[in-house]
Amino acid sequence: MKKALVIQTAFTGDVVLATAAIEKLHLHFPDAQIDFLLRKGNEGLLQGHPFIKNLLVWDKKTDKLANLRKITGQIRKEGYTHVFNLHRFSSSGIITMFSGAKYKAGFDANPMSFCYNRKVKHLFSEPYSTNPVHEVQRNQAVIAEVTDNNFALPRLYPSPADYGLIKPYQQAPYICIAPSSVWFTKQFPREKWAELIAELPEEYPIYLLGAPGDKVLGEWICSNSGKHKTENLCGKLSFLQSAALMEGAVMNYANDSAPLHFTTAMNAPLTAVFCSTVPAFGFGPMRTQARVVEVTERLKCRPCGLHGLKACPKGHFKCAMNITNEQLLWWTLKTI
Repeated sequence: MKKALVIQTAFTGDVVLATAAIEKLHLHFPDAQIDFLLRKGNEGLLQGHPFIKNLLVWDKKTDKLANLRKITGQIRKEGYTHVFNLHRFSSSGIITMFSGAKYKAGFDANPMSFCYNRKVKHLFSEPYSTNPVHEVQRNQAVIAEVTDNNFALPRLYPSPADYGLIKPYQQAPYICIAPSSVWFTKQFPREKWAELIAELPEEYPIYLLGAPGDKVLGEWICSNSGKHKTENLCGKLSFLQSAALMEGAVMNYANDSAPLHFTTAMNAPLTAVFCSTVPAFGFGPMRTQARVVEVTERLKCRPCGLHGLKACPKGHFKCAMNITNEQLLWWTLKTI
């Protein structure tokens, strides 16, 4: 392999999980050029990555089709020998098909997989499987033919400047909470976060992490969490700065969302809160210092979807509301 392109144009967490494939490709082909294609908005995740030469960015929000044609033409001119498509949908399949690469690999679920040299099944485990297949394993099956069947983990690389920027927040042991999610039924309710914070040990500062759009949520939680020292950093830190801050925390809390995967990539402690979705879908934490918290009863309506919904279809949202503070505090108190 001389020149490879890895494609993952889905959401932020998907890109983080795809970095495990980069780690393995570099291990097997240390002299090869590896480029990465992602959607606009996610490029900050891989800035300065030591194993990626070029980041290609596709703007999917503005003139999506025109930009699809543009990025496809750009990729074809690059002369890639290998293209590994970790995205399951037709847009990335079109890019792969017209890439000009002699070797193309991806998932059989992609409508354009008929043009692949290697296609693998993208299967989800049963909701309560005791040995589920993780997304990282599915991704690595795509590259297994040119690497091996061993397991690699995702990794992010904050810069020295990133670590320098977050250093003022690290003057004492602290806890990070990423309270938001794109999907309502994946997001632990704001009042439940506030209740948890009120019961956390007061000697630990708490930092709320998220995007600029999460600032209002963070302000509400800060205002309703009692006397605890809580600072709203939503919108103030980049992806890599947030990952660096989570790396040094004594505990992190996150929904089934991208910050969960930040902790995996940074080998950081985690309490992962799963509401409507389940870890068996393959997006759970992967480190030994991580634990999953979910409702203890087997709700017939859970899971209600693969990615969560905009509202609870039953109206009661028991999968979140029935999670207790005792569950959330257990791993934190045991760890700190």
